[in-house]
Amino acid sequence: MLRTCALLAAAVLLAGSQASQPRSVSLVVANGIVVTVDPARQVIARGSVAIDGRDIVAVGPAEAIAAAYRGRETIDAAGSVVMPGLINTHTHAPMVLFRGLADDLALMEWLQKYIFPAEAKTVSPEFVRVGTRLAALEMIESGTTTYADMYYFEEEIGRATKAAGLRGVLGETIIQFPVPDAKTPAESLARTERFAREFANDDLITPAVAPHAMYTLDADTLKASRALADRLGLPVLIHLAETADEVKTAQEKYKTTPTAFLESLGFFGPRTIAAHGVHVTPDDIAVLAKRHVGVSHNPESNMKLASGTAPVEAMRKAGVAVGLGTDGAASNNDLDMFEAMRQAAFLHKLMSGDPRAIPAPAALEMATIDGARVLGMEKSIGSLEPGKRADLLIVSMASARQTPLYDPVSHLVYVTRGDDVRTTIVNGRVLMRDRKVLTLDSRQVLADARATADKVRAAVK
Repeated sequence: MLRTCALLAAAVLLAGSQASQPRSVSLVVANGIVVTVDPARQVIARGSVAIDGRDIVAVGPAEAIAAAYRGRETIDAAGSVVMPGLINTHTHAPMVLFRGLADDLALMEWLQKYIFPAEAKTVSPEFVRVGTRLAALEMIESGTTTYADMYYFEEEIGRATKAAGLRGVLGETIIQFPVPDAKTPAESLARTERFAREFANDDLITPAVAPHAMYTLDADTLKASRALADRLGLPVLIHLAETADEVKTAQEKYKTTPTAFLESLGFFGPRTIAAHGVHVTPDDIAVLAKRHVGVSHNPESNMKLASGTAPVEAMRKAGVAVGLGTDGAASNNDLDMFEAMRQAAFLHKLMSGDPRAIPAPAALEMATIDGARVLGMEKSIGSLEPGKRADLLIVSMASARQTPLYDPVSHLVYVTRGDDVRTTIVNGRVLMRDRKVLTLDSRQVLADARATADKVRAAVK
């Protein structure tokens, strides 16, 4: 049922404005059903969010916000849900250009026979720019405001992401064999350092170190990746225990699990984000919890590739921060985080035989505040609270599919799709208003993507 926030104006979460004249702020999103995902999990039946510059300054009942704040711009969200922007904790943005290139295959066959060869023939700085813009367009249109990425030519991804106005935790992939932007792991590490310096202290882009996986890197490179991250104070992104084949490799080479092997190297440090975590044991989960490793759960990719089902409930119960990811659109095949929420909830109900597994509030948390925890950014994003960055969405509840509306949290997880998002705001900047993207030329982005796809098609014949 819809919970209403029946707070008096004096108790509203205002960032200190009791003056007789309303404070002027840059933007007020007014009159919506505000799903805060704050510590009290408040849902305000008719609420508003006051934004000044990049920050949220107040969240509360519409009347109280109107009395205390005057927006230089106001967006009326009546009848819609206002919610935190979605956080995609694992993807490979430019791989949207490989969407549908190869389907219905297991991971290793998919990678080795199709994706790695296609990348060798087609990936270039231009490919990455075009692909990132297409991914950014899709993310803005479907409500993702922050994403974690690992790919090649990551500086191009950073520039395109920043130009589109999205927030990103972005890592240059480090892998043992020659790839489009580096012949050796040492070259990739050097590229990572240059990338990190280009975006040092950026308000939107957080550089990261991104060693691909324990099965594609040797121990020395994994240690060097951790050392670079420690020296520069960067997050680390890595694929972990995604498939049974990876577990088999770890057993044959190191007589242990992928998680235990990385732990033996001292690999797990501050702000480590492990993608997948499908094949982890109870002992592995204890290590992840002890080392405060965040896990990105990618239900759609894991199901499509038949990689397995991550023990998400066990990880959550152990205190591991678990967020949601789409993985790349080549293995999903979209970047719609609403779909990731729904599939995560359905998958764990089915696998556990318990319809209470991953209830709607938990799925929403995994896509918002828990995703922020995975990235180490929970103090600045992931919920609608004063002092946090103004990353938020306005989601329409007007369609036949959205009617009737009893519980907005249930609707966001079990009914809503990405194209229900009407407005996307990041860092206080409106990136999309009423389905019109303002920071990208949509027609040009799509035209460039189609032209690049023609080149891919020709290259992989």
